[in-house]
Amino acid sequence: MMLVEQTPVPAAALPVAQFKDHLRLGSGFADDGVQDGLLEAQLRAALAAIEARTGKVLLSRAFTWTLSGWRDFGRQALPVAPVTQITEVRLVDRQGVASVIDADRYVLERDGQRPRLVSTGLSLPLVPVSGSVEIHFVAGYADAWGGLPADLGQAVFLLAAHYYERRVAEPGPAARMPFDVSILIYRYRTVRLFGEGGR
Repeated sequence: MMLVEQTPVPAAALPVAQFKDHLRLGSGFADDGVQDGLLEAQLRAALAAIEARTGKVLLSRAFTWTLSGWRDFGRQALPVAPVTQITEVRLVDRQGVASVIDADRYVLERDGQRPRLVSTGLSLPLVPVSGSVEIHFVAGYADAWGGLPADLGQAVFLLAAHYYERRVAEPGPAARMPFDVSILIYRYRTVRLFGEGGR
């Protein structure tokens, strides 16, 4: 299994100016933008860390998930949430030749924790021997920063500020996610019950 982010978060979508205010950095000086690159990097790092911890995509973008086979022939859980659209599903044979599955053969079952690709018939199409299936989809809570749930936006700011203030790597407990960030993202964690990872 391999999940690939096809469209990274554009720089314009990151709230660098708001983050400066959060950090209470001075403004009105000739070198106001000198730290913008660093602040953007801290926001990206915090965004990635929170997405990895929760299994949720914050800002919308496109992904491709490649599998060697279905976990369940009638449905396949997707690796992140919330998924807003499945754009294409392809079967790829052992020679690398791809064929697109008709969109009327599956639907997206939306779910805040475990969205699924579900067959509209008895089963999903068979994956070729020694081949794979590619699921192309769009996931994310919002297209723009202002559309994010407030607690997730605050968690990103707090974690990015933590990274900004500790720009030298610290081993051990100091490297752990701050407690206040953990509390804010707690309810977004993916809950797995009874080993049902693919259902």
